[in-house]
Amino acid sequence: MAEEVRDDEDGDDELAAGERTLQIVVDSEQAGGRLDAVIAAAVAELSRSQVQRLIEEGNVQVDGAVVAKSVRLRAGDIVELQIPAPEPLEVLPEPIPLVVLYEDADLIVIDKPAGLVVHPAAGHATGTLVNALLFHCKDLSGIGGVLRPGIVHRLDKDTSGVMVAAKSDRAHAALTAAFAAKSRGEPGGLERTYLAITSPPPPQPTGTYRTHYGRHPTDRKKFSSKHHRVSAEGDRVVDRTKWAVTHWQVVEPLRDAALVRLRLETGRTHQIRVHAADHGWPLVGDPTYGHKPRSEELAAVGKALGRQALHAATLAFDHPATGAHMSFEAPLPEDMERALAALR
Repeated sequence: MAEEVRDDEDGDDELAAGERTLQIVVDSEQAGGRLDAVIAAAVAELSRSQVQRLIEEGNVQVDGAVVAKSVRLRAGDIVELQIPAPEPLEVLPEPIPLVVLYEDADLIVIDKPAGLVVHPAAGHATGTLVNALLFHCKDLSGIGGVLRPGIVHRLDKDTSGVMVAAKSDRAHAALTAAFAAKSRGEPGGLERTYLAITSPPPPQPTGTYRTHYGRHPTDRKKFSSKHHRVSAEGDRVVDRTKWAVTHWQVVEPLRDAALVRLRLETGRTHQIRVHAADHGWPLVGDPTYGHKPRSEELAAVGKALGRQALHAATLAFDHPATGAHMSFEAPLPEDMERALAALR
């Protein structure tokens, strides 16, 4: 399994990263596989063609030696990848409307609409939240000496709700540490709750899931709470899967559905969507983890939404400069309100 690959909160919009090294210790499940196939399966951010290009350019070594992409790996082999920094994108300010919940010299809190990509990347270099923040924030002190906002967590493109971004180095460092600790399940001042419409309802009015969590074993673009990955280290068997903890409470029963409030104890990618779907009550309209709608009515509601029915309702954290505990709430957006009305 690749080390130093981050699971970053809720989003699937990749953050830009600098040059870095990843290491894979080949386990018994990976043994016998081709080098390029094993890397592509272990490092979700890289496609098979990207991996092959890295190998051809000499950026991959097995036990310290450059090898061909077709080499077969053995258990215990150590694969090291040097991933070059991506070409910098020219990110320009754009007058994209923002709903600002709070702003000061260190940070800005916004209510992100569904459909807005958070960070520029290949395929969507414009029209993102970062473009909007560059236009809106006239007092950016910058992050790392560069005049840009600091994205410290993400929401999926089609998830709406509360987000915070840093405007200064001190805010960026403190908020990044707080979100990283939350992702690991450590206690702290950071709290997030979400509202979702699920079908069917959860099996009980309240509950908690504490599960293994990691990449899906056959679909590298998805995550799963039903599988865990083990590997041998000498005479020990080591479980390399992370844990995920989600608490839920039914807010309102609906026709063959429910409005559910969910609180994250950890911050794994797609955590809510995966936990709900894996336990039989997926989010309405979820294109990745959703099940076949249980009725024509639910199918129509999901089609009208055009996205997963998920909204980041509240966000609370300690201010990075003053230490004051701050809490923010974003009202349910109109498309989810219409879905609720149709299912009541």
